[in-house]
Amino acid sequence: MKIVNFISNLAMPIIILTIVLYGLKDKNKVFDTFLEGAKEGMGITISIFPTLIGLFVAIGALRSSGILEKIIYIISPMLKFINFPSELMPLAMLRPISGSSSIAIATDIMKNYGVDSKLGLMASTIMGSTETTLYTIAIYTSCIKVKKTRYILLAALIGDLVGMIVSVIVCQMIY
Repeated sequence: MKIVNFISNLAMPIIILTIVLYGLKDKNKVFDTFLEGAKEGMGITISIFPTLIGLFVAIGALRSSGILEKIIYIISPMLKFINFPSELMPLAMLRPISGSSSIAIATDIMKNYGVDSKLGLMASTIMGSTETTLYTIAIYTSCIKVKKTRYILLAALIGDLVGMIVSVIVCQMIY
């Protein structure tokens, strides 16, 4: 275990050193190239900032409105029928929308039920097998100025749904 920690601690410095040495070998101005990339990154950040603000406001409104609890209450009989724990539904609903919200919900599940509980393991598996889809699509499509995201969104949400269902099934089979 000590060797893994040692290698982990050295990974980033070795990568940075490798990049710098490769740039020096090719006689590139490494720091100037870094500054150009940083300027380009700032431009991209400024261009996607309105999208981020809109997404964060929408997430805050969704969480504080209480609509998630109402939706979970309405669909809970169906969840029991398909053996999907209703305690995971807030995570399943917010995971495609917000990474920070889903981390908070997963942490809450683990505090309430335990890290090694079946629900804790399911929440961890869902977090690892799904993506913050709307955030990712909003960032990538606004960067390259794609306006029609209908099929991208549908495919990504289907992928998230499959990831969540398979996570629950696999955890129920294993644990």
